[in-house]
Amino acid sequence: MQSEKQYIDLYNEAQALVKRYAAPVLNTVRDKAFEDFRRLGFPTKKEERYKYTDIPRLFEPDYGLNLRRLDIPVDPYEAFRCDVPNLSTSLYFMVNDQFYAKSLPKAQLSGGVVVDSLSRAAAQRPGLIEKYYARIAKTGDDGITAFNTMLAQDGLFIYIPKGVQEKRTIQVVNLLRSDVDLMVNRRVLIVVEEGAEAKLLFCDHATDDRRFLATQVIEAYVGDNAGLELNCLEETHAKNVRISNVYIEQQRNSRVSHNVITLHNGITRNKLDLVFKGEGSECFCNGCVIADKRQHVDNNTVIDHQAGHCTSNQLYKYVLDDHAVGAFAGLILVRHGAQKTLSQETNQNLVATKTARMYSQPMLEIYADDVQCNHGSTVGQLNDAALFYMQQRGIELKEAKLLLEFAFVNEVIDKMQLEPLRDRLHHLVEKRFRGELDKCQGCRHCR
Repeated sequence: MQSEKQYIDLYNEAQALVKRYAAPVLNTVRDKAFEDFRRLGFPTKKEERYKYTDIPRLFEPDYGLNLRRLDIPVDPYEAFRCDVPNLSTSLYFMVNDQFYAKSLPKAQLSGGVVVDSLSRAAAQRPGLIEKYYARIAKTGDDGITAFNTMLAQDGLFIYIPKGVQEKRTIQVVNLLRSDVDLMVNRRVLIVVEEGAEAKLLFCDHATDDRRFLATQVIEAYVGDNAGLELNCLEETHAKNVRISNVYIEQQRNSRVSHNVITLHNGITRNKLDLVFKGEGSECFCNGCVIADKRQHVDNNTVIDHQAGHCTSNQLYKYVLDDHAVGAFAGLILVRHGAQKTLSQETNQNLVATKTARMYSQPMLEIYADDVQCNHGSTVGQLNDAALFYMQQRGIELKEAKLLLEFAFVNEVIDKMQLEPLRDRLHHLVEKRFRGELDKCQGCRHCR
């Protein structure tokens, strides 16, 4: 319990300071989150959903915390750009866990759409934030969620009002910036009301060669007949630890596409809990991981079919090299009465070396009798016959391997709805396989 003790002591000593620099709505659940964290602690490998990542060890180092909300000396619009050619976006920045409001996009979003600091939105719309904040991300069920809720002081709020179909993609660049080793606890609240639609692109980058530990909790509410596309791209560095818990709740006839792309990282742990609350809903959850050296990527998902006539589709693909470690565990849970459920869960993996490791655990738990559910997993190496065939036609072995790996992960990228983003990711993935960290257009910090 040594990892927990330092943070329990910290909260006991600094809780007044934490609350002073946070909105009252965020503080209403903070003490309960603290009690839940003190009871739960950090999840260990003994817990089924965390058995592939040693979470307590990740919190042992001494990280700084910006509890007084000091301004970080950076102008992200000048220092960093992450442009996707031919994709018209409204570009926003989060510097660590603070919304950058000094300069905002000139392009106007549709009427009523809000993209703002979570704390500022809570001050202006306390009733709206209180209605949704920490409602599906329950602190009593998960130690990481409790820890984040206990310390989070700000974050991002995205609100799409009823009936508004936002055409412009909302792009949010999460920048990790610090002169010392730093911990960041970020919250994201997304509300897409009835009949509304939104396309989001989140990009995670680190601008400094420091150790960062970032915890993130995303809550996304998708109303009746609403649609949400949430794309998350990570391209940080080997000293970065990222722990992200995503909670999505879908109402009747809603549509969600959730895509997670890990191109470069240190240690990454992604958790997705998606719940179907209304009939006729559909989700597409895809993941692509490229890891080498000693990188570690762990994706854990639960798709909870609480209502009938819903469809879920999952496809996660990994390419692992050197001493990289990958893990995928996905549970499809079909509750009593959730008849006419359609579900497909697939995890496919390429392991290029004998020292790389992949753990795969797709699972089904079904309590209804009129369903169609399938799951499958493969772990293997590149096809020797295909490599030989390509070499026979004059393609060098290294290039043949690259082409096969590229074709392998393209299936995930091609499922993304935004065509310009697909094209950009094809380019980034090719560069990644060639051992290059592609510099985004205009970027000075991406190395």
